[in-house]
Amino acid sequence: MKGLTDSDRRANCFSFSGHHYDAATGEATLSYEIDGQLLHETIVFPWAPWPADASRQAAFLQALEVLHLIAGISYFKAVLPHSIELEKCRVDDALSAFLNELYTQGLGEFAYVNQLDLSGLIQFKKNIDEAPVAMDLDLAERALVAMGGGKDSLVCLQMLNEAGIDVQPACVGGSELIGDTARVAGLPLIRIGRKLSSQLTQMNTAGAWNGHVPVTAINSAILVCAGLLYGYRYVVFANESSASEATLTDSQGMEVNHQYSKSLAFEQAFRELIRHRVSPNLEYFSALRCHGEIAIARHFSGMAEYHAVFSSCNRNFHLDGSHIKGRWCQDCPKCRFAALALAPFMSPEQLVAIQGADLLDRQEQLPGFRQLCGLGEPKPFECVGSVAESRAAMRHLAGLPDWRGKAVVKALAVYPEVRRAGDLELFPDPDAGHCIPSAVMAKMACFQRDPDAI
Repeated sequence: MKGLTDSDRRANCFSFSGHHYDAATGEATLSYEIDGQLLHETIVFPWAPWPADASRQAAFLQALEVLHLIAGISYFKAVLPHSIELEKCRVDDALSAFLNELYTQGLGEFAYVNQLDLSGLIQFKKNIDEAPVAMDLDLAERALVAMGGGKDSLVCLQMLNEAGIDVQPACVGGSELIGDTARVAGLPLIRIGRKLSSQLTQMNTAGAWNGHVPVTAINSAILVCAGLLYGYRYVVFANESSASEATLTDSQGMEVNHQYSKSLAFEQAFRELIRHRVSPNLEYFSALRCHGEIAIARHFSGMAEYHAVFSSCNRNFHLDGSHIKGRWCQDCPKCRFAALALAPFMSPEQLVAIQGADLLDRQEQLPGFRQLCGLGEPKPFECVGSVAESRAAMRHLAGLPDWRGKAVVKALAVYPEVRRAGDLELFPDPDAGHCIPSAVMAKMACFQRDPDAI
């Protein structure tokens, strides 16, 4: 990767200049400064919650400090500063290590695409010897569940609900589609507002560096804050096992993972940070970590009530609203992978009723499906399943009468890599690495059921 050469685009100093929560309005303000220019981001928690318990108040403010530092990555990457000022933040060794890893790994794709070498630029140095004391809290045994509008979060919600755990869907942003899925679930939705600084848009227009940031890390920190404000013991995401697979390995042998902030490595690191700096009583975890994408798709195929309202197409989900008409753009890696993952469990007619097109029978979709299967080029920078899962699904479809004649299936089934692919992984692996609390895992039917009986 090329070194940084455009000095005009770099800032001298990036400062984390403060954070504040207004208990009267429910608005949190995250402030940053770039060479004297102030930028403010706002997070709005509906109904302006503020716990009466002083310990929960303190825990929230400590979580807000963590959010402030994590959310700064959106602005940091635009200017790639020569120095980082942390005078308004309390950074101990553990937080310093966490932030250095998050910014390095979370900006891996950004650096790769922009051909930048970030070595030596990401330096969060400690300025205190001991972290703030984590608070012992009495939190209700209920789950704040992150909703994304796609199949994963809906499967997660249903599994927790069937386990007898009190669930509350929550999302960041104003997506109407997410609201539709919550309505079908028959549950209210906590919709948390997030407004980036308008200066960031102006900077991007003027030519600032732009690209992928680890949004799930930011949303995780927001929902941890929400869990403390509203009183939830569990803050639950729906990140599956394949999110830990690197998207590619660069020319220096470094792994680059589009889904780093959905990976087990991030989950473990963030969970430990919250336990030791905020509260050991708040549990952050992914309920689907033991599942692969195919196992999730198998489960979702039976959730017919959601088939008309969900979408896995990311062009639906932007802070400024959907960028397409309808629920599926029908021409992106997410749409293609959704088709590939669901097809083993549906007829072509059922899948067309969902997506509006038969992507597996379109010749022009071949390059995209080849990419998903890692045939000649790395898988796309998107939240899609592993190469092994894609190959296994394609091999499986080649053996199904309804699918074997489809243009994409016929073309790719002949590849040796597809012909040698393993079987579909239809069930969760309880022995896989995960952070699911034992009390929750004991209640989830997917870990108790005998696969041979299904």
